[in-house]
Amino acid sequence: MNPSMPRVPLAARLRAPLFPSPTAPAHPRRAWVPRVRLAAALVLAALLAGCGHDEAANAQKGGNRPVAVTTTLVEPQAFNDALHALGTAQAREAVTITAKVSDVVTRLAFDSGQRVRKGQLLADMNSRAQQADVAAAEAALRDAEQQLRRGAELVRAQLIARGQYDTLRANRDAAAAAVQARRAAVADRTITAPFAGVLGLRMVSPGALVAPGMVITTLDDDSSIKLDFTLPEAALSALSRGQAITATSDAWPGQTFEGRIADIDSRVDPDTRAVRVRAELPNVDGRLRQGMLLRVQVQLPTRQALVLPELAVQQEAEQSSVFRVRADGTVEQVPVKLGTRREGVVEVVSGLKPGDRVVVEGTVKLHDGSHVVDAGKPATAKAATPGKTAPATAAPVTTTPR
Repeated sequence: MNPSMPRVPLAARLRAPLFPSPTAPAHPRRAWVPRVRLAAALVLAALLAGCGHDEAANAQKGGNRPVAVTTTLVEPQAFNDALHALGTAQAREAVTITAKVSDVVTRLAFDSGQRVRKGQLLADMNSRAQQADVAAAEAALRDAEQQLRRGAELVRAQLIARGQYDTLRANRDAAAAAVQARRAAVADRTITAPFAGVLGLRMVSPGALVAPGMVITTLDDDSSIKLDFTLPEAALSALSRGQAITATSDAWPGQTFEGRIADIDSRVDPDTRAVRVRAELPNVDGRLRQGMLLRVQVQLPTRQALVLPELAVQQEAEQSSVFRVRADGTVEQVPVKLGTRREGVVEVVSGLKPGDRVVVEGTVKLHDGSHVVDAGKPATAKAATPGKTAPATAAPVTTTPR
């Protein structure tokens, strides 16, 4: 306590108001408090200003520091374009086995999914009446042939007129035609495989009454597959018979089926402006089936093009650009026009020339005029210590001779 200050009795202090009036004289002890607070505020402001100046200096110093990036040299490379489409697989030959006449099925000589050869019996229908007709027709034919032989002898002996002999010969021909008709009726009730292939599901059972057109099963020759797909008419100049294609299916992930274009339609659809193309694919293992959806890729001839990794391309709305490295180690953002994309790379149609160096990784921190250093390039001989690699910095590292 300051001995020079007067002592205030406790009773007087208790009677003093809690919030003194502004007009009341200040207590001598409280007069220096605002001055201390003002001095503390000035000191704090000076400290903050010093820190802000240091941060600005550090930021300015960091802005001149080169950014570590990886780059690539733009050079012409062999590039393969491809046309993509969706196609439907068709068997080399496909047919639906149906009944030709209305009758009862007496025998089914196949199972679902069975492979059959050409001419193999598939089904029999009731043909007893037709077989009886065949026997009667054959008997009539034999009688007509016998009458014709006798007539020939009589003609040679000049016992009958030539006209009667001609009538006997016509009767023989009519009997022979009747036999063929009766046999055809029997054949309509015997169903055989028109070609070799694999059968589908059996749709009828023995004893069933079938009508003309009723489906019995299906037959597909899946030794090879015809793949039909459409392409824009603009691709006509790039298509030719024998051109290689590849196809993939969701049913067999990771497997690629190879084939060649067999035919190109002679007409372009006037509604879609597309042309239908048919390719043929070997199907020795039978994995491809009728009606499957396949993704088709038509390989175009190899050409030279400027190609970049897709990571190097900056996309803003519809504008594409890249960071090109100048000779002084700075970068400039240049617009480019892109072409075909394939397997993580993209074709550059315009905007770059062979020999340009482009930033691939590290583009997030870059802007026009930024200094960069290629983190993937080895240090020069004079910048490296024997047995060691010099750090990647903007300024060259030099050594002082002893």
